[in-house]
Amino acid sequence: MIIYHGSSRIIRAPEFGYGSRFNDYGLGFYCTESLDLAKEWACVDENDGYANEYSIELSGLDILRLSDDRYSILHWLSVLLANRRFELSSDLGSRARQYLMDHFMPDYEGRDIIIGYRADDSYFSFASAFLNNNISLAQLEKAMYLGKLGEQVVIKSRKAFDRLEFVSAISAEGVVYHSKRMKRDSEARQAFKDERARHPEDAVYMIDILREEWKDGDARLRKNISG
Repeated sequence: MIIYHGSSRIIRAPEFGYGSRFNDYGLGFYCTESLDLAKEWACVDENDGYANEYSIELSGLDILRLSDDRYSILHWLSVLLANRRFELSSDLGSRARQYLMDHFMPDYEGRDIIIGYRADDSYFSFASAFLNNNISLAQLEKAMYLGKLGEQVVIKSRKAFDRLEFVSAISAEGVVYHSKRMKRDSEARQAFKDERARHPEDAVYMIDILREEWKDGDARLRKNISG
């Protein structure tokens, strides 16, 4: 696999154990398979940055792909809840957080690599709205797909770090890619706004999942997600 890490600097040798543990999937080296997305990540402002390119041999690595069919948006959200700092505005939100972590948490600890959605500010607001019963399950999923904020590849274990081979550092022009970053975020927020305006009668909300005690593998979840 070829992956890219957006940064303000060139990183030839990523350091295992470095960084914040309060990221989406905990401590790790966050990358993407998209060169353009990495350039956007590199340009948090209009200063230039780099998309650091790496190759990694995947054979023999334990990889969790949260985009696989056997996982739902609730599995992704459970991992996010375990790692990100959430401010929940209601008792329902707090109950929802604990319930999802108890019933939908995938076995993600000890994996070499995790691949799944990323939760920048836009995604984070979507997740909070769902937990606080302000948007439906289907609205959460559709907003995330429509926003096209992309997936991330997170290098977690020392074994995976040892497989990383630096290829090159590709320049990212801040005046170009910061604008693209802002545009992508704006489109995600607009997709969320458009979805939130819809109110289908059969929508499933967090309160329904709690009341009906949905569990991992529930057929109702599959029907909702695929619809």
